[in-house]
Amino acid sequence: MSTKVMGVGIIGYGGIGSLHHKKWLKTLPQFKLCGVWDIKPERLEIAEQEGIHAYKSEADLLADKEIELVIIATPNDVHLPIAINAMNAGKHVVCEKPVAMSLDELKEMIACSRKNKVIFTVDQNRRWDKDFRMVKTAIENGYLGKVYNIESRVYGSRGIPGDWRKYKAHGGGMVLDWGVHLIDQAIIIAGNRKLLSLYTTLDYAHGGECDDGFSVCFKFEDDLTYLCEVRTNNYIQMPRWYVAGKDGTLVIKDWSCDGEIVRKVKEDAEAKPIAASSGMTKTMAPRTEATIEHLPLPDVDVTVADFFLNVRAAIRGEEKQNITAEQLLASTEIMEAMFRSAETNSVITEFEFQK
Repeated sequence: MSTKVMGVGIIGYGGIGSLHHKKWLKTLPQFKLCGVWDIKPERLEIAEQEGIHAYKSEADLLADKEIELVIIATPNDVHLPIAINAMNAGKHVVCEKPVAMSLDELKEMIACSRKNKVIFTVDQNRRWDKDFRMVKTAIENGYLGKVYNIESRVYGSRGIPGDWRKYKAHGGGMVLDWGVHLIDQAIIIAGNRKLLSLYTTLDYAHGGECDDGFSVCFKFEDDLTYLCEVRTNNYIQMPRWYVAGKDGTLVIKDWSCDGEIVRKVKEDAEAKPIAASSGMTKTMAPRTEATIEHLPLPDVDVTVADFFLNVRAAIRGEEKQNITAEQLLASTEIMEAMFRSAETNSVITEFEFQK
């Protein structure tokens, strides 16, 4: 395993770019931040105040032979030209999400990476979210029996942030901002199951030009339905995760990972009818405690630093990329299909990435 420190340059030193440095790269001795470039002079001034070298231009950064890896942390609409320039300069690239404004742009980036024989990937950091890993582990370990329905939600009440994320020209909106994460998680959990269909609705609760929320229902083979919702005008939270299996149910309330698994341990006797408002029901009568068990969520140990270590190992030829071109193509095509579904009020059933 190579011990050589990897030189890194960051293009776009705003909130996300500085986070990459302060939270991850600064803590990993395998990397060295050579410097940053940003079109805003005030961001370069902040970098220099923090003791970071500020390049005079993008070309100046790309000309630095010490830099092997470039991290792109700019608004979405300029990912393509920066990524192409970096890869043509022989640099490996980690791009912020969503990687591209269209499927065609992404295909151009992938083709450029292959032509230049460099690693190109995207920081899908929420693959390392603890709540996601708990759900994935519980399903893979069979805690719930055969899973038939998954609900994944992210709710807020402040609308879209008041920056470039409000504008279509810059790639704003919640499908591209949060949807890209939930879709990526759905692809990983669904595994080898074929996507049969999707149906999407978009919210414009705040009246802007970009969607400020959405709901998409996926139908995968093997009788799996998967609902993803993002809302920015909701004042009461729904659970972050609700997963139903033949033999149990999992709930995770929020990012603190407060939740549990309730699992059937034996068949219930004949249910006794209960009062249900103005009527009676036997169907919806709860199980007795003697027939179920309450389990804690599975313990997982994850850190998004593993993403950067995998990128380094892939560049060194020591590991395969965790986040692949095929996965990026799938998630990008799915997002395009979601917009098409919402615009036409139709179910989408054909997907190029599966042909």
